[in-house]
Amino acid sequence: MTRTGKAALGGLLLLIVASWLVPWFSAADPLAIGDIVGQRLLPPGTRGADGALHLLGTDRFGRDLFTRMMLAGRISLAIGVGGSLLAAALGVAIGAGSGWLGGVVDRVFMAVADAMLSIPRLILLLLCAALWQPGVTTVVFVLAATGWMGVARLVRAEVLGVRERAFVDAARTAGARGERLLLRHVLPNAMGPAIVAATLGVGNAILLEAGLAFLGLGVQPPHPSWGNLIAGGRDLIVNAPWVAVAPGLALIVTVCCCTLLGDEMRDRLAGERLLAERA
Repeated sequence: MTRTGKAALGGLLLLIVASWLVPWFSAADPLAIGDIVGQRLLPPGTRGADGALHLLGTDRFGRDLFTRMMLAGRISLAIGVGGSLLAAALGVAIGAGSGWLGGVVDRVFMAVADAMLSIPRLILLLLCAALWQPGVTTVVFVLAATGWMGVARLVRAEVLGVRERAFVDAARTAGARGERLLLRHVLPNAMGPAIVAATLGVGNAILLEAGLAFLGLGVQPPHPSWGNLIAGGRDLIVNAPWVAVAPGLALIVTVCCCTLLGDEMRDRLAGERLLAERA
């Protein structure tokens, strides 16, 4: 792994650990309204009336911004990973079935995928989020339902290529048939692009969730996500910029780490394929 990949993986792991541990060790409830009179909009590095250090300052309700930002990271990461994994699983199932069965099944699945790809994903997300009650579960399933098409096309292309290789013919000659041949021999050798796409999709899912939350269609207050934290601080950008800047920077760093990690996995997969072809 390159230095960039190691740095991206380390940054992502550090953020995950911090987002899970910081809210547990916080003295104050990050969801409860704090001392609005004495601790409202304290700047970063300030100690409150109770002597507690507010590393990133406080918000308009006197709540510690660092604790809320880490709790928001827990929710945003869970949504991003969950939505991306569900989308990848759905895409793998549809793509593998389409490439393996062919015929009418292939044409129908790819027609549906092409139709959904022709509609901007943000429009689909806004439509689905407006139809159902906003929340974590809704956002995860909406991300999965609107993100499987690219993975399905990748897996289908890989299955069509792998099924014609010599080791698949050898397995078929040895008696492997149907689902066993697909699951044991074809699909494991077609999963590389899907894994890379799922990794890259985590950052995209987090960004989309933040956009929905910013518009009020994602995670609802008082539960924080990076999107609604940014939305809550947009009218304070002049007087208290840290309220919106801090979660915005956390969002940027997370998406960059996921993208760099996905690029690293893609490069390694391409290198392994090149070595296999030369061998």
